[in-house]
Amino acid sequence: MANLVRKFPHGIQPYLELARVDKPIGTLLLYIPCAYSICLAASPGQLPSFYYLGLFGVGAFLMRGAGCVINDLWDKDLDKQVERTKNRPIAAGVVSTKNAIKLLAVQLTLSLGILLSLNPTCIMIGCASMVPVVIYPLAKRVTMPQAVLGLTFNMGALMGYTAVTGTINWPVQLTLYASCFIWTLYYDTIYALQDLHDDKKAGIKSTARLFSKYSDKELQVMGFRATSHFMNVKFISLILHPFCRALPNLHLQHNIIYKYSKVNPMNRKSCWDAFSANKWVGLILIGGIILSKITQTKKLDERTRKIVELQYDSSDLHNN
Repeated sequence: MANLVRKFPHGIQPYLELARVDKPIGTLLLYIPCAYSICLAASPGQLPSFYYLGLFGVGAFLMRGAGCVINDLWDKDLDKQVERTKNRPIAAGVVSTKNAIKLLAVQLTLSLGILLSLNPTCIMIGCASMVPVVIYPLAKRVTMPQAVLGLTFNMGALMGYTAVTGTINWPVQLTLYASCFIWTLYYDTIYALQDLHDDKKAGIKSTARLFSKYSDKELQVMGFRATSHFMNVKFISLILHPFCRALPNLHLQHNIIYKYSKVNPMNRKSCWDAFSANKWVGLILIGGIILSKITQTKKLDERTRKIVELQYDSSDLHNN
């Protein structure tokens, strides 16, 4: 995508870089929870709604770009102190604060148009998601911005299902949201390891600094636990057709053993490669969910629904 950005006029390129058009991995990781939720809402034997997959895809692109502009406006002084970020358009003085705000206004206006096309419940969730978007850069100055990012990045896990069905399914949506949160916490910690030394100098708080005492093998174990929880939550095991269950799990093993095991906290490229590998975990699981849905019978779906509801009711009784 970086090569594509360079084909645009020079005056436009800094704005595309500000919106991270040249780095689509962030948009993809924002979109994946949306896609999970939309695919899980599909009826047995049916493909997911391509309309909502496309609509949420555009929304993810716009909101990821808006989030990056907000982040860079907050962090323009901090970014100058970090090697990886010192050449970002606002920090480098290529894009003025005034023009960045104009770009943000366009992104948010278009995003609002998409949000207003959804049902009222989705609109309320979408409005609520702006709170962690705005406070995420502030969290860097306090503690664990990765946790705030996890709250922000996975709102689509709550919205997608409701957009398709018009209802809220708490056992599915909350479990998915919690699982994606843990996943985000892990992969963004790996991402933040790229800036570990600069963050210490600039006083930026992060889980990377918190976990910096761990070795690469210990990080591998952390990644295994986080992603294993994500991949093996009960509701996913229940809804996946037996034919499709092995697909995401086999890919999980490949990523954990061959990708995450090579994480070197002291090597930026190693951290970036491990971070980027997470897109394959997500895309493979989307494929597994779609395959499970189109091969799922109504009888199996009814049995699954009853099991999930029973487990949810039992959990409430236990907690009470």
